[in-house]
Amino acid sequence: MSKRVKTLSSEKLSQVVVKGMQEKKANEIRVLDLKHISNSVADYFIICSGNSDTHIDAIANSVEEEVIKTDGQLPWHKEGSNNKSWVLLDYVDVVVHIFAKESRSFYGIEDLWADAEITEIEQVG
Repeated sequence: MSKRVKTLSSEKLSQVVVKGMQEKKANEIRVLDLKHISNSVADYFIICSGNSDTHIDAIANSVEEEVIKTDGQLPWHKEGSNNKSWVLLDYVDVVVHIFAKESRSFYGIEDLWADAEITEIEQVG
């Protein structure tokens, strides 16, 4: 599959990412809006937790599938697929963080970006 030029705004892309997370029942989904923060690396960070290596894999795959299905985009960069404690999918303006619970509290991304506008997404189902 080849990369296409993105057609979705960063806001719409963040919604597609959240849908992919919800499809696999990701835990504690939070959207950090970084647009108003000077020198931020992206418009949005979207963070969630998985219960196990398998769950983290499933969430990452679901996010990628939703984005491909909706916009034809592959992540610009992807890391952490081997160790499963923190998988990162970088769509440039939207960066996805899928953590094991322990790693999420250790790295404290939400605390590092505490001045972001943070939206908690309700768990579905």
